Amino acid sequence: MKSVRLAITLFLLPLGAAWAQGAPHVEVYKSASCGCCGAWVAHLRQNGFEVVVHDVGDVPAARRRLGMPDRLGSCHSARLAGYAIEGHVPAADIRRLLKEKPNALGLAVPSMPPGSPGMESARPQPYDTLLVARDGSARVYASH
Repeated sequence: MKSVRLAITLFLLPLGAAWAQGAPHVEVYKSASCGCCGAWVAHLRQNGFEVVVHDVGDVPAARRRLGMPDRLGSCHSARLAGYAIEGHVPAADIRRLLKEKPNALGLAVPSMPPGSPGMESARPQPYDTLLVARDGSARVYASH
């Protein structure tokens, strides 16, 4: 009987840990008047993220506080699990980041490419999500 209880406990332990962790928590820094930022927040929520929004008067200052280089800037910045997220990064790329846990500053989709989450368009354009190193250098992490 003890071995059955032990087996059940060992089986359920990872499930309980996942439940206790809950949805990934994201803090977003954006302008109160930015509609595409709100659409990106909705994209994250639809993909299981818990999002707290901070409307700020100076998004570039928030970006700099997170360590993200201005040259990779977009209209909103975010942080989660020790990473900076800049711009219209797809939820799938963020999930991959959380799974792989690279030693990096975070992810960026510079500018506001049509077709990225929150920037849906009848004429989407190819764009890249960049993995940003702590020294500010970047490489392609995913192409869309």
